[in-house]
Amino acid sequence: MAIKVVDLFSGAGGLTLGFRKKIYRNKFVDDDRFKFVFANEFDPFAAESFRTNFPDITMLEEDIGNLDLNYLKNKEIDLKDIDLIIGGPPCQSFSTVGKRQYDNRAKMYKEYRRVLAIVQPKMFIFENVLGLLTMKTDEGRPVINDVLESFENFQDIDNEYKELGYKVERKVLNAKDFGVPQSRERVFLVGIRNDINVLSEWKFPTESKEKPLTIAQAIGDLPPLENGEENTHYSQNPYNKYQRLMRGNTKTLENHINSNNGERMRQIMAAVVEGEGREYINKLVTEGKLPKELYLTSGYSNTYGRLWWNKPSTTITNNLSTPSALRCIHPKQDRALTPREGARLQSFPDSFKFIGPKTRVNVQVGNAVPPLLGHALANSVCEFFKNNFDLI
Repeated sequence: MAIKVVDLFSGAGGLTLGFRKKIYRNKFVDDDRFKFVFANEFDPFAAESFRTNFPDITMLEEDIGNLDLNYLKNKEIDLKDIDLIIGGPPCQSFSTVGKRQYDNRAKMYKEYRRVLAIVQPKMFIFENVLGLLTMKTDEGRPVINDVLESFENFQDIDNEYKELGYKVERKVLNAKDFGVPQSRERVFLVGIRNDINVLSEWKFPTESKEKPLTIAQAIGDLPPLENGEENTHYSQNPYNKYQRLMRGNTKTLENHINSNNGERMRQIMAAVVEGEGREYINKLVTEGKLPKELYLTSGYSNTYGRLWWNKPSTTITNNLSTPSALRCIHPKQDRALTPREGARLQSFPDSFKFIGPKTRVNVQVGNAVPPLLGHALANSVCEFFKNNFDLI
């Protein structure tokens, strides 16, 4: 019997993919251990990407604030015996990069909790950025305390004053420890409904003992690109296990397109060496080794930064193709990453289709939970349900 799942704030479906596909003989194959009841996403491009890749899952393209009991009934959603809710609200407000604001996006965990009260699953998995642990409310209270308390004790959505709540476990997981070629730390909250007497406690997935994958191992088979160029053909065969997994039987390369950068930006990228960025460029200008017009007056220390070829990628962001954004310049080529390279570093297979213009595709890639990390969580969920509910 399959585990019944709901995906909130699904994006293009990185976490869903981790639950829908398992790896057999180094290939992604269908995983029938999970049955998705519906997914919810507000962004139209991400929702269309989700529908394209998961045509059999009901996608509710709607503001989560409108998902109430009447709405779900009108959509003929069967809410009986939902086992699991997964997903993570928008994280930009919590991010330690840029301006941190306790705005409406930062309060989206309350909408997650509200839907949780409607659905009342046995279990939930809530994901967000590390900054959630240090963000404060307008009153100076740690946001994480509000989040935890809102999950641990609340009233039934039908106002029957039936007390609901979840015992919540918390852990920071780094994607690079689960086969993803990217250092990406995220907070995971896992809740088990209080009225369930479990026989076996929840256990987070165990980190791999293998050495983390590097950028070279992840994208080294993808063809080089000139300024403004796009390439839809592979130029060489995959030469390691990860590349073979990512390519599968895919014949056409999608979303491998380089931006058309101006001369000044090309000179800046050409001057940056691996691991360096804005401060390195300004040092060269100050020393007279680069012309004064290349001096950079804005940005952080790791903007205009070049990645390392023989290390995992730093965290992929929405601006993965913007050289002036956080470190995203290709280690060996004088350009930023392409959307497909970003997807590879997030562990999306090349067969995964992203819908929308390049900037919107990058948002989908940057916001996603890496599918291979999702896959590790899915295996832990299966073990938990097998031990406690005789499912699977």
